[in-house]
Amino acid sequence: MKKITYRSVFNRKNKLNAHGTALVQVEAYLEGKKVYFSSHIYLRPEQWDSKRQIIKSHPHADILNRMLREFIIKLESKELELWKNGYEVSLNRLKEEFKTKAGTSFLQFVKMQIGNSQQRASTKRNHMSTYRWLTRFRAGVNFKEIDARYIHDFEQYLYSNGFQTNTVAKHMKHLKSFVNAAIDRDYINANDYAFRRYRIKTKDSKHSFLLLEEVNKLEELVLEGKKKKLTHSLEAFLFCCYTGLRYSDFRNMSEKNIVRINGKPWIVYTSVKTGVEVKLPISLLFEGKAWKMLQKHKHNLAAFFAIKPNSNVNKELIRIGKIAKIDKHFSFHSARHTNATLLIYKGANITTVQKLLGHRNISTTQIYSEVMESTLVKDLKKCEKR
Repeated sequence: MKKITYRSVFNRKNKLNAHGTALVQVEAYLEGKKVYFSSHIYLRPEQWDSKRQIIKSHPHADILNRMLREFIIKLESKELELWKNGYEVSLNRLKEEFKTKAGTSFLQFVKMQIGNSQQRASTKRNHMSTYRWLTRFRAGVNFKEIDARYIHDFEQYLYSNGFQTNTVAKHMKHLKSFVNAAIDRDYINANDYAFRRYRIKTKDSKHSFLLLEEVNKLEELVLEGKKKKLTHSLEAFLFCCYTGLRYSDFRNMSEKNIVRINGKPWIVYTSVKTGVEVKLPISLLFEGKAWKMLQKHKHNLAAFFAIKPNSNVNKELIRIGKIAKIDKHFSFHSARHTNATLLIYKGANITTVQKLLGHRNISTTQIYSEVMESTLVKDLKKCEKR
């Protein structure tokens, strides 16, 4: 029996796509003939070591190289299986057999797409969340099953698990991107596009924030007895009201992020979500309350920033809101909305607020100005009637 030899090749057609990347393929060679199998891994030229035929200088190089090795092992296993079953091994038979086998797993393709993506770590985590829900919904689904019925049933499955409209929309957008990628890789025929008549439904997000008097209620709140264990979540929430930090950025804080510029304390950090560097003059924001809080915890800042999981904190904030008699639902992210809205209310320039929040686009910040016009006045009138 003549054995097929395999090797990894990059950019065989010597042409980069619109993203500046090219495909890694596995070449199968037998008796002077070659066929190629797609690994679904796309790289920039500098990320491929042509001599060693491995991926280099890639943030996920180890994982992708392991995926390549496993892919070749699968090809070798399929070749051995054909031989054991008495078939004459040829490149065409191998390709047809492997294509049939590989084409049954849409979710395997999705997982490879996410792993090979050049997107931010936070985006990958969001996509992996959708992948896990797809797996729970229907594991082992093949490409031919990705039709309008599958799309509809997955949407209903998400609603049945208690998700709200915009969360369902997020997962459906991710699924749509996976299907589009499968079409680009010729796993799904474009004529069978499952999203052709489907429209992703969204609702305008309500930016929940606290009024100044409600923030004052939290500042004056005294938690005693069994309620004292809520103190950490309360202080972390207030700190983010003063600074506008996201939950992920608060958890990522350390002593090195607190610096002095011209003798004044500043927080300097790079946003986990956007990668934008943000500088906060904490002695000037909200009468320096954030700086005072850091001084209070200066002997153990690590413990202060080591907050509980977001879902746990949000549950505690519900309890805190009830104790403080705040008739409004708010979450940890409401602290960021509160920071922005109150800064605008106090007269801060919109571009200043943009820099303090680390927004790339001022249109994102402009939302808070619109909230001021449509919501804050109404809420303030309610306060006057009390």
